[in-house]
Amino acid sequence: MFESTDPRPFITFIAETHMKANATFEFQSPLLKPIKTGLENPTKDHGELGDPLSPMARLFHRPGSSLYIMGLVGSKTTIDPHHFKAGVASAFLAYPRFTSLLVPDKEDTFAGDGSTKMRWVKTNVDIDQHVFFSKTDPKDTSHVGVDKFVEEYTREITGIPMDMSKPLWDVHVLNLDKMTTQGAMAVALFRFHHSIGDGTSLMSLFMSFTRKASDPNAKPSLPVFSKKKQQTYSMSKIHKFLSSLRLLWNTLVDVLNLLATAFFLDDTSNPLKGPKDARQRPRRIILKSVRLEDIKLVKNITKTTLNDVVMGVIESALSRYLNRRYGEINRGGNRVKNNIGNLPQKLRFRATMYFNIRAVQGIQAVENMINKDSLARWGNQLGYVIYPLKIMMRDNNPLDYVYRAQAMMHRKKASMESYFSYHIGRFFLNAFGFKVASIPVNPSMWFSNMIGPQEEISIFGYPVAYLGCTCFGQTVALMIHVMSYADNLNFILSTDDDVISNPHEICNDLEQSLEEIKMAAVTKKNDDASKK
Repeated sequence: MFESTDPRPFITFIAETHMKANATFEFQSPLLKPIKTGLENPTKDHGELGDPLSPMARLFHRPGSSLYIMGLVGSKTTIDPHHFKAGVASAFLAYPRFTSLLVPDKEDTFAGDGSTKMRWVKTNVDIDQHVFFSKTDPKDTSHVGVDKFVEEYTREITGIPMDMSKPLWDVHVLNLDKMTTQGAMAVALFRFHHSIGDGTSLMSLFMSFTRKASDPNAKPSLPVFSKKKQQTYSMSKIHKFLSSLRLLWNTLVDVLNLLATAFFLDDTSNPLKGPKDARQRPRRIILKSVRLEDIKLVKNITKTTLNDVVMGVIESALSRYLNRRYGEINRGGNRVKNNIGNLPQKLRFRATMYFNIRAVQGIQAVENMINKDSLARWGNQLGYVIYPLKIMMRDNNPLDYVYRAQAMMHRKKASMESYFSYHIGRFFLNAFGFKVASIPVNPSMWFSNMIGPQEEISIFGYPVAYLGCTCFGQTVALMIHVMSYADNLNFILSTDDDVISNPHEICNDLEQSLEEIKMAAVTKKNDDASKK
């Protein structure tokens, strides 16, 4: 930990701003409290209350478990406060969720557990209460380094709850006196309460107000999702029957596993698994970039997908990390190098993996998403699956991590687990409230991914050096989010310091695992070529 370099004066100022007397707010309160909107009578001034808080959004307000999304944007140049605030205002304030807050629903006062249901209602927005600039003292960054300073500052931000008397988003900007290793002279931290929308919604909004770095007048290219080639032959009735039977069987098994995980099936205690009450602790957020070209190289040689390679790299890195940690534990805390035999024989280690369950996949034009009739509607259209990782050392053939990931992803695709998880969550929340409904706390980690801009972009005219997003407030000590940006693939880690004291080692393991898998792929390519 760092003492004199922590940006505590500014953090204290923000905390005091959030806790002003006109805000009825309690951190980790058992119930959402009535909130002052700044208007004498919201219903009278704006007509009827707006949309109710969706079931998934209500889960993100579960007592003691407010979940937030953090977007990290590095700028290659310093950021002018007045210009930037004007850009944020024009980009955000045109959309309802950014000019609305939550008020009690008078028509349906109580949910199944006695908590007050909420609705969105329009309110007045003061942009100066949502966009904050910190004055960075060069002495702070010179003492520990600019990268560590940004990391510590970001960690402090994750420990400050949002003021519920305002729309649930804010932006914190750091103009730095030196360039980070990622090539940024300024960093903008975008915080959103997850109830505003999921990653797909927010990325669609982000893409709407960014421009290509090479052409300030052109919007970034939206990722294209290629459709599967239509089969040139008709499937036989037997083939269709067997495929349908497989889908039904996999779904049944997966739904039973979901219910078991929700109620009693826990992962093995391990060095990456945190306590179930660690939701509101500050999170350390680290971004590690690798070359997207390396991922594509492995994908092409192994004839798999980018997701298969990414999951293979993650499984390899976590196996490497846990093997080393178990070696340290077994030897009384002494570090062990190049050890390969420390993992327990039976280790249940699973990830909660999130999926976009919209009928239309991918990033969409934000104007289409806010249309209530859209197939890609704004909000939290998220399902999840329980993904088992096989934690073991595969030094003889690192490509086995990729091939196993390919098999697991094929298995998960032949199931409707993510759709059932969404609807099961809605049912339990509406029927029993927060006493039963929750996102599973028993898996060891969370995982999510997002396709980012395919070329370098600018935001309000500022060229972007790097881009990433993650969550904090979650029920696990480790979340890994993967996002592509131009020529890079970024692994963004959100970790709990009380459980994972050395998250940078995981980043190094990710980099080393990719290198070993890439070298194994190149060797395979050369061997295949020599056999021809």
